[in-house]
Amino acid sequence: MPGRCASVLQRAGVGPYDELFGRCRGKGAIIVSVTTPDSPQEAAASPAARILGIDPGSQRTGVGIIDVDARGRSVHVHHETLVVLGDGGFPLRLKRIYDGLCAIIAEHGPTEMAIERVFMARNPDSALKLGQARGAAICAAVSQGIEVHEYAATEVKQSVVGGGRADKAQVQHMVGVLLGLKGPLQADAGDALAIALTHAHTRASLGRVGIPRNAWRRRR
Repeated sequence: MPGRCASVLQRAGVGPYDELFGRCRGKGAIIVSVTTPDSPQEAAASPAARILGIDPGSQRTGVGIIDVDARGRSVHVHHETLVVLGDGGFPLRLKRIYDGLCAIIAEHGPTEMAIERVFMARNPDSALKLGQARGAAICAAVSQGIEVHEYAATEVKQSVVGGGRADKAQVQHMVGVLLGLKGPLQADAGDALAIALTHAHTRASLGRVGIPRNAWRRRR
């Protein structure tokens, strides 16, 4: 590994025995995913989990589920897209989101949920509907006793691709690479898996530096 990349990894706290998925480009290193050797301290700080990622939408809601071990390594479990358009008004769409996610939670048993934060859309009506769709998804998780974590879209792109301005095609490609999936991913389901991967990377990093996840949420 070139010296410049090694210095970046050293500042990031990545040791010489870590398994690194990353690449050097330009003036620095882009770290896509990092896993570290097993240790009792790390296993205690970052236990295995099943993460439910949600890309909320008032027409389609993406769902992605992964398993992550104490080393931060992720394995694909399930992904799908809930299409909530249909007969009836907007409140029925919210019910379909809630009911659909409750059924998925009951079937797959996730222990944590990660969801994309609401962003300021140009159309206020779209922003309001997106916020309500998020609320239905969050309520479904909380009603089942699942801890909810929120990430901005730029955080997801940075974590999965290495740049906060990556486009959807880049995100979907890297999700497929990191999870070993073949063939194209539906956009909403791919984004949901990316959100789940972001949480997996975050929780593993916090475990390495010894910061409790609830304290991290308070700081954010």
